[in-house]
Amino acid sequence: MPRTGSVDRRGVLRLAGGSLAAFGLTAAGCGAGGGSGDGSVTIRYAWWGSDDRAKRINETIALFEEKYPKIKVKTDFQPYLDFWKKFNTQASGGNPPDVFQNAIGFLRKYDEKNVLLDLGAQVEAGHLGMDGFRAGLEKFGEVDGKLLGVPVGSNSMALVIDENVFRKAGITPKPGWTWDDFDAAMVRIRDTQGRAGDSGMYGVMYLYDLYLRQHGKAFFTAKGLGFTEADLKEWWTKAYAGVRSGVYADPRKVAQIKPKSALAAELAGCEFTWDNFAVRYTSEGKSSYGLAPIPTTDGKKTGQYLGSLMLSGSKRTEHPKEVAQFIDFMVHDPEVAKIMGYDRGVPTTTAQYEAFEPTDEVNRDIAAYEDQLVASGVLEEITPHPSGADVAESAFLRLAEELALGKRSVDDAVRQFFSESKTALGQ
Repeated sequence: MPRTGSVDRRGVLRLAGGSLAAFGLTAAGCGAGGGSGDGSVTIRYAWWGSDDRAKRINETIALFEEKYPKIKVKTDFQPYLDFWKKFNTQASGGNPPDVFQNAIGFLRKYDEKNVLLDLGAQVEAGHLGMDGFRAGLEKFGEVDGKLLGVPVGSNSMALVIDENVFRKAGITPKPGWTWDDFDAAMVRIRDTQGRAGDSGMYGVMYLYDLYLRQHGKAFFTAKGLGFTEADLKEWWTKAYAGVRSGVYADPRKVAQIKPKSALAAELAGCEFTWDNFAVRYTSEGKSSYGLAPIPTTDGKKTGQYLGSLMLSGSKRTEHPKEVAQFIDFMVHDPEVAKIMGYDRGVPTTTAQYEAFEPTDEVNRDIAAYEDQLVASGVLEEITPHPSGADVAESAFLRLAEELALGKRSVDDAVRQFFSESKTALGQ
């Protein structure tokens, strides 16, 4: 398979010319990627994220365009929810971007809508390499024998803790600790540190998925929900009690300090989130933060897997070869990793993982956390979510918040979730 090589960084500066326009920061207009009389083509690339992610991505695009001078890239980025609203409109109109950021919750949905390009043919043609990926991540974007996405960054659920709070409370989380251990720790933090133990785990769908996996179930199967109303009632009943007892942070105060996290705002001693999100706490808060293991049911099984953002291609693209070359560059080129760091997660290929050596303690902790997960053998595979999973996830988050705020009873929230989800999933 062909491999992309390093690019002279001085070339990037020449391309940039000190202006954002040279990095393609203007949003792409309508219309499919096109070509020109000199044989060059233009592809459209869209993603969600912050301004900082946009800056990093556009630096990598400058590198790509230097290596492939006949491929031009127009860019467009939005916040997460706005991205999918726009993408839905584009896909429905037959005008999706040629290549775009994607996630596992959308693979089956857009495959069923005939939107996603099967990249397998481009792998066979040598335009896209699928070797050199870490921990089996090359399989992450496969659905029913089709390659619908290529991972660009890995992450896994973790517990981010305020290390000073945990130390003062005399708590040292270790791999294999149980939910009973965790519950006792939350009570101890509440009683000794003057704040809630956790920020509120009731609405973290991916954490609940791990809890279900620890019990031989899963949030999603290939066709729908993988748990019962009784299962969710148990989870949300415990959550509701935790909020009322002060073990979990007051949801009204949590809402007031957004977008700042409850952990950084010192409303709670810990918070479940994706490991690569740990960077935000150092910038938001005043304390020292670290990654702790996921609690278990039996002291062994965590239910964890490596998740990933992906790059997917449009089935309607006129330039599948160039799309594949773009994706190949973005997942294999070492210089890309040096620019992106862990913004989208830990690099998925060995070449990029080894190219970026984090200098700050937080990113070193993220890498060590994932290395430990791989070495411990606890990681499992994840089934690509069914079509409609994004609607179910949104309902879970919304209803959990309404429950915590006292706007719904547990029974009402559970009934409403299953009603909305089964409609969305066609169950």
